[in-house]
Amino acid sequence: MLNKINTFLSYYMGARIGVFTGSSICKYWDFKTHSDLYVMQIAPWYLSIEIQALFTLISCIICIIIKCIIRKKLNIKLSHKE
Repeated sequence: MLNKINTFLSYYMGARIGVFTGSSICKYWDFKTHSDLYVMQIAPWYLSIEIQALFTLISCIICIIIKCIIRKKLNIKLSHKE
């Protein structure tokens, strides 16, 4: 069961980073093609990228912490079997 959770967390982190990268590229491309629309906004055009980067970073840190806990539990189980 712990191996399945560990694998799921790895896939989740990869997907989260992939979504962040793809959406950031699209937002940058949209800014370059329609820069006149972004001049009228109060917030800078890259604010949504920064917020998404923060969410991605926090979720990946949480996943890494959980993966470390799982790894320790798996090592404890393996050492008891020997």
